[in-house]
Amino acid sequence: MKINPYLMYNGQCEAAFQFYQRCLAANLTALHRYADAPCEQPMVPADFADKIMHARLESHGTVLMGSDCPPAMYQGAVKSCSVSLNVESAEQAEQVFAALAENGQITMPIQSTFWALRFGCLIDQFGVPWMINCERTPGS
Repeated sequence: MKINPYLMYNGQCEAAFQFYQRCLAANLTALHRYADAPCEQPMVPADFADKIMHARLESHGTVLMGSDCPPAMYQGAVKSCSVSLNVESAEQAEQVFAALAENGQITMPIQSTFWALRFGCLIDQFGVPWMINCERTPGS
């Protein structure tokens, strides 16, 4: 079993996933629009048909998914939850943190902690909270 975050956006999913693709050096493996759904009745208003019904991003065996939430169902940005990204090196933590922080808000600068070589928190430009972590190994 795998647990994968599924993020909901208010019309910004495509821009967000292209941004994450660059920041995480990931592969965007799916980007399906509402207009492409094989159904007779529209699922969303006509002006929303070009928005994303399902996006999938893969990086190092990890999957991040998302979509644009139909307007009547959108409840706002992610609250009281973060996407936690664990990386292999302090350098990678610094790079990913800086990339995701572009036009976002840093809530805890990336730094050394008692459990991590590097740990930091931010809210990206799309309103998604992230925690970047590079754990200490015994003796580090």
